[in-house]
Amino acid sequence: MQEQAPSQPRSEAASWAERTRLGGYGELHYRNLDSNNEIDFRRFVLFFGHRFMDRIRFWSELELEHALTGEDAEGELELEQAFLEFDLTATQRLRAGLYLVPVGILNETHEPTTFYGVERNPVERNIIPTTWWEGAIGATGQLPINGESPLAQGWSYDLMLGSGLNSPISSSNAFLIRSGRQKVSKAKANDGAVTARIRWRGIPGIEWAATGQYQADITQGALDIGATLFETHIDARHGPFGLRALWAGWWLDDGPLGLGPRSGPSPGRERQTGWYIEPSYRFGLPGRIPGELGFFARYNQWNNNAGSGGTGDQEQVDVGFNYWPISDVVFKFDYQEQISTIDDDGFSLGLGFQF
Repeated sequence: MQEQAPSQPRSEAASWAERTRLGGYGELHYRNLDSNNEIDFRRFVLFFGHRFMDRIRFWSELELEHALTGEDAEGELELEQAFLEFDLTATQRLRAGLYLVPVGILNETHEPTTFYGVERNPVERNIIPTTWWEGAIGATGQLPINGESPLAQGWSYDLMLGSGLNSPISSSNAFLIRSGRQKVSKAKANDGAVTARIRWRGIPGIEWAATGQYQADITQGALDIGATLFETHIDARHGPFGLRALWAGWWLDDGPLGLGPRSGPSPGRERQTGWYIEPSYRFGLPGRIPGELGFFARYNQWNNNAGSGGTGDQEQVDVGFNYWPISDVVFKFDYQEQISTIDDDGFSLGLGFQF
């Protein structure tokens, strides 16, 4: 008979539970597009956090995409975050582990209840590329700017030294930013990336931020291709009115051998840019109808071959609505119209939740 470990004292068990957090989110999509007609449990994420002491915490997220993994399945089981956070002072923190790159609107905050549209917007998917995490060490905190005006209040920063991208150098995916994500799975670490963000939230309901990143070689030693990212956005809400706008761009070197994104197998990818603008209107429903309803419209434009003289711009218009019966549950509808070199039109339905 196996010897049993002594049970944990009740007071210690209660203390452990009080210092531990469990949560998650999920989303189910139905898409009726020219390219496909499918229903997909897009992702299910479990969140686990623990406070070891007042100044040391652990945060993690485990994600299952497309409901099923296996040899013939499309799904993936991914560790999206697993990092320690240390308080250096009341306003400054250190992070170390696997965590999300501080860039864009959706990369760090992408629960389905927090954005319009069934799918995440194509600019942040193809250019930034959301969702993007690295093995990293970094610092975050408030900037000590004195002053009484709102412009002097609410400034913060993020610094991150991460494992970096590993871009393919051949095939149709050569130098595509999204294809370079390593997801910290035996990731090559010959050349890391440095990321810095500055953010302002001096007026309630308004956020402005700008992020820059530099990596000496996004091919991790294959071709010596340096890459620079710049992104800026505004995310504002005043009463029922909302507005999101974002611009992001990459600049890639051609490398010493002339085999890079300018003169190699995929010319034009030395520059990759995109932007979108999204006005919205969200309001409470009258009478005894619970929850809130929000309408939105979004114009997206992006180009992963922007170095080719402006040809190849991809454009997409999205319109639709979200209905939140409670703040942690959302039903979504949107219609997309693509007006560029690709033509994939249709509508999507979505269900999302977080807890």
